[in-house]
Amino acid sequence: MKIDVAYVAELARLELSEDEKNLFQSQLEDIVGYVEKISEVDVEGIPPMMHGRETVNAFREDKVGSSLPVEAALANAPKRVGDEFLLPKIVEGAES
Repeated sequence: MKIDVAYVAELARLELSEDEKNLFQSQLEDIVGYVEKISEVDVEGIPPMMHGRETVNAFREDKVGSSLPVEAALANAPKRVGDEFLLPKIVEGAES
């Protein structure tokens, strides 16, 4: 299967050199080949699962407890507004 690495890189907003495109071309084709091989496995009657082995959650009862005082929580905050942390905007092009 031929994969358009330049197109995939554009979707991921990655700038790749020609050498990187050539390297990733064969790697992506190998990965798709492995996935196609896995799809040949007969899984009839096998229930879907999230992990390769059984997982168990250890839940505890939610209890209200004492909280950290606001001043202690904000003591090392680089910037704050009243009783809240002031964080820089991290999404480019977002309107405030």
